[in-house]
Amino acid sequence: MLKTLVALGMASALPALAAPALPTPAFLRGANEVRALQDGAWLALHKKSVRLIDARGQERARVALHGKHLDARPLVGGALAVVLDADTQRTMALLVDLKIMAFSASVAVESPAFKVEALCLYRDAQGLNQVFLVGSEGLSQQWVLGNAQAAQSARLVRNLALAPGAKSCAVDDADHRLRVQLESGGAWAYRADAEGKFTGGFVNATTKRNGKGAAMAEPPLPIVQARVQTESMARFGDVADDPAIWIHPNDASRSRVLGTNKKQGLLVYDLAGKQQQFLEVGRINNVDVRQRVRLGMHELDLAVATQRDDLSVVVFAIDADGQVRENSRIPTGLKDIYGICLYQPRTGGLEVFVNDKDGTYQRYALGHAEGKLTHALVQTFKVATQPEACVADDAAQRLFIGEEKRGVWVMSLAVSVQTAPKLLMAMPIGGLLHADTEGLALYHGQQGSYLVVSSQGNNSYVVADAAPPYRVRGAFRIGINLELGIDGASETDGLEVTSTALGAAFPQGMLVVQDGYKRLPNGAQNFKLVAWEDIAAALKLP
Repeated sequence: MLKTLVALGMASALPALAAPALPTPAFLRGANEVRALQDGAWLALHKKSVRLIDARGQERARVALHGKHLDARPLVGGALAVVLDADTQRTMALLVDLKIMAFSASVAVESPAFKVEALCLYRDAQGLNQVFLVGSEGLSQQWVLGNAQAAQSARLVRNLALAPGAKSCAVDDADHRLRVQLESGGAWAYRADAEGKFTGGFVNATTKRNGKGAAMAEPPLPIVQARVQTESMARFGDVADDPAIWIHPNDASRSRVLGTNKKQGLLVYDLAGKQQQFLEVGRINNVDVRQRVRLGMHELDLAVATQRDDLSVVVFAIDADGQVRENSRIPTGLKDIYGICLYQPRTGGLEVFVNDKDGTYQRYALGHAEGKLTHALVQTFKVATQPEACVADDAAQRLFIGEEKRGVWVMSLAVSVQTAPKLLMAMPIGGLLHADTEGLALYHGQQGSYLVVSSQGNNSYVVADAAPPYRVRGAFRIGINLELGIDGASETDGLEVTSTALGAAFPQGMLVVQDGYKRLPNGAQNFKLVAWEDIAAALKLP
């Protein structure tokens, strides 16, 4: 008796797990499951074999296999299918060539440490083929199978905990939803995209009618890949937050990435992502860097960070080899210190902007006297709701402020111009910017300067001109770099960017982003390093 009939390529159009009403050809009636391929061909799963059938109903190829749970996705000139070997619990990949009407079988995923009760394919926004292995007790896994033409070099994306009692599963590629049918007759729907928070809910008639639990509509955005990722944090959970970049004065390939661990302190990485230092200075949140700062007779490279235990600004000195040490602390009196950024005025010196979750901003001027750094509060202002990120354009004398639920503001820092902040990028802008507005950074290139914004609500990054009228150039996402084994990035808090050439990997500079969910496989949070040339190509920037 035919149990399942699904047309290849129609899975993305299915509202639930029910198969579409398709006529059953007589030559398929002995199969347990079938998948319709291009040009009228079929894959048929029988009790002891998988068979390739042509449009006339003639068997053209066969693989001996006690299989269960057949699924497939189209390829140019053929298809990629997966089936569970019920005897070994291995996931087998079937690569179908419709030109010669033949197919080959290989092991895609070895047997997991649980009994597989359901198996289904997912083609993500990058075109990568992934497979879900669903266990009867809820233990499950998500694997990426490789490039679109094969299933070699499978990698574990993440381990999952799903509803127990699974009977079958299917993925809607269009809305990125994994639907799991239960033995009890109910069904659960989950987010299939591994980047971002894993969400799901029980599916029933009320859910469908009211539209609850539907996937958020996301615009199709170009995808770039990280070329490097840092080593993961020593602790799990929401730990990593904000990066900064220090440029080596003599050899830019020896530059450093500073990253905050908001449970422990400040980490320093090289451009290969290897940890070089860990400064255990407590719960620091945001960090920023300025170099060759003239304070009196002294020239310094400095980093500053917000310290949430004692509500202070921690000032770090950086030597010529990139070694970081704590220099001093500035007490602020803020109630819930949060974000920070630096500004170098044209007249010299260095200023610190630091904010509180209640919207308050303090502006400090740093100096140097008697061998020590000094500070003076020179301005206080406030935005309406919670801010965090800010970034100063030193040359243009502008400050950009991220108000998490509203968007991006800009204000003049010129002494002769006293103006209130102006909202230049409100949410949502063309469906691109979604709350929370998180990290802000400036890229100063030869063809122009760009403001980069972390749109945390839809796991993307918005790029706009950094000068009036602040034209939005587009947005992009960071996806899987399968070749290097680097996952994408999602729910990014802080980010930083530089236009300095940093060696062969980053000839036009790089973007560093905090990754809220480490995948491929699951792990503690880290930072991703993306080449600017890849971003420029994706958004067609000059």
